[in-house]
Amino acid sequence: MHRRRTELALLVFAALIISGLYALSALGKTASLPANIGPFLVQVLVLFLIAHVATRRLAPGADGTLLPLAVLLNGIGYVFIARLDEHLAALQANWTAVGIGAYVLTLVVVRRVRDLQRLEWTFGLIGLLLLLMPLFPGVGRDINGAKIWVSLGPLNFQPGEFAKIALALFFAAYLVDRRELLAMTTWRVGPFHLPEPRYLGPVVVAWGFSLVIMIAERDLGSSLLFFALFVVMLWVATERSLYLGLGAVLFAIGSYLSWTQFAHVRDRVAIWRNPWADPNGKGFQIVQAIFAFAWGGITGAGLGLGDPTRIPAVESDFIFAAIGEELGLLGGAAVLAAYVLMVGVGLRIARVTERPFEKLLATGLTTIIGVQAFIIIGGVTRVVPLTGVTLPFISYGGSSLVANYVLIALLMRISHEHAQRTGEVKPRRKRGTPVAVPA
Repeated sequence: MHRRRTELALLVFAALIISGLYALSALGKTASLPANIGPFLVQVLVLFLIAHVATRRLAPGADGTLLPLAVLLNGIGYVFIARLDEHLAALQANWTAVGIGAYVLTLVVVRRVRDLQRLEWTFGLIGLLLLLMPLFPGVGRDINGAKIWVSLGPLNFQPGEFAKIALALFFAAYLVDRRELLAMTTWRVGPFHLPEPRYLGPVVVAWGFSLVIMIAERDLGSSLLFFALFVVMLWVATERSLYLGLGAVLFAIGSYLSWTQFAHVRDRVAIWRNPWADPNGKGFQIVQAIFAFAWGGITGAGLGLGDPTRIPAVESDFIFAAIGEELGLLGGAAVLAAYVLMVGVGLRIARVTERPFEKLLATGLTTIIGVQAFIIIGGVTRVVPLTGVTLPFISYGGSSLVANYVLIALLMRISHEHAQRTGEVKPRRKRGTPVAVPA
């Protein structure tokens, strides 16, 4: 099928770009090509081919550009992590293999997206449990002032990365069943026509729950992400801009209350407004990121020729600053373009599919990627106050990488099912059995 041929060509192109960046990074550091450039290229191609073959066998009608965009961003992130810390690069390589495995496993297990709709409250409880796990005594860990980590024996992970997918599934199922009730207006407050108060409860609950996460776990990024996820999905489900306005008002109220009541929020806002007030203390990261972008200029200092290691947590929260320093404005814009294309593909999948649950789920999953990328890139570039979320597919971290590959697999499954229903691809069948197209 032409989509899979396009995907294969794009994956090979992505592998060549990643290998080229890897070679240039080594040249910048040691003035010689790395001895493992051949095995590195083979390993990259093998991982990508595994994902491609799984897609060809399990979801042949899926979009052909989404997976190459994901692996390109993943590869760029790996190159920069390897340039910053070889030990972390080895761990990230293992997590990349696990992420590809999670992608394949999701395609194997989730054969029909609509089957997930019946597990509405199960996903809701799973999402709630995962969000609250860092607060459980004995397993929650406070790292860099945010209590978002969980330790189970030798395994450390961020449960919030998987909670966002579970909550997207729950919100999609919940809103599909109640979208008509939420769209009805039965009472009036000033110029606003509102639905029954009991149907507005989910908006208020989502708002309150986002505040709980911010207060108890000191996690501003996840708080904003989950609230934005629900408001966007509610708006798409009801087609009423009222909910966008209501969400904006609640967000403004919550932000103001948080700014007045919590010192860590005031610190983030103060650093955002003027990092030069404490350039060697609380504003150090932002100030160094500003210098990194300035030194990068238009074309960058060159891979391996910059000095991004002076920025604390550069391999995770501030990896975009390292990209800006060594690849410049052009490299940073290319990364942004990849995210814009990924969001565009996700929204296109949501637009063309006919089933309400799949439409809402694709919208929610795409919102997660887009909003998360905006939050962290905006924080590093001082567009918004800095919050501690990972840059999807690029930042160091196994939890984020694995969760995002699962997210991509769900989008691919939705895309494939639409192609199957519209006759773009024939459903696979065993010999001697009739062809059955999903209703």
